[in-house]
Amino acid sequence: MTAEPVAGPHVVHVDLAGRTALVTGGGGGIGRACALRLAAAGARVLVLDRDADAAEEIAALAGGRAVRVDLADPAAVDRLDADVDIVVNNAGLQHVAPVQDFPPERFAYIHRVMVEAPFRIVRRALPHMYARGWGRVVNISSVHGLRASPYKSAYVSAKHALEGLSKVVALEGAAHGVTANCINPAYVRTALVQDQIADQAATHGIGETEVVEKIMLARAAIKRLIEPEEVAELLAYLCAPPAAFITGASIALDGGWTAN
Repeated sequence: MTAEPVAGPHVVHVDLAGRTALVTGGGGGIGRACALRLAAAGARVLVLDRDADAAEEIAALAGGRAVRVDLADPAAVDRLDADVDIVVNNAGLQHVAPVQDFPPERFAYIHRVMVEAPFRIVRRALPHMYARGWGRVVNISSVHGLRASPYKSAYVSAKHALEGLSKVVALEGAAHGVTANCINPAYVRTALVQDQIADQAATHGIGETEVVEKIMLARAAIKRLIEPEEVAELLAYLCAPPAAFITGASIALDGGWTAN
């Protein structure tokens, strides 16, 4: 049986007035929810996305600024305004293939977007955070940063690398009031996941509901997709004063997936 999604008002009380946040992949899905949640807390939000129209739409809703950028282009990433107090590394993509058939250029592209770009953004944001004595780096990782699945060599290895980067930033930033953590969701209700559901349904010749319950959520105890707003609420908590001692952590938001 599929559990009903949880929906409700914000429960984390955090005042981010005077703070600036940068959210990658902010034009949709988890990034959209994160951008809007930070804006609701009073932060000025930079919405980064390679889809300029999507970024503009969310920036308008958040009262922030849209930035079109291709995170696979190191030079473009290095031109970003990195004088920010909060970095949310969210952008990601998927490619599914056995290792022997995995295109090397696609593997490298995924790592540029999901590992190198976060590194380049954080390395340039840290001096500003250190100068202010406060900063939050929140990396939207995945259960695949903690566990592996077949046919996802680029995604799984990129998420594992992001986990390692996050821990190093946590150790270096602690003396400067900067925390770095990973949020590790299982499958979230996003366009990326919806596309995967449709592909799996076509491949296996079954309905999309059956794909979700019997394939995607086979390892989870709670049989539903996560809502993007649930990820964003955990992000808000990590930016709140009670979370100041949480750093170097990987917080599973997975319905019991990693309890197996």
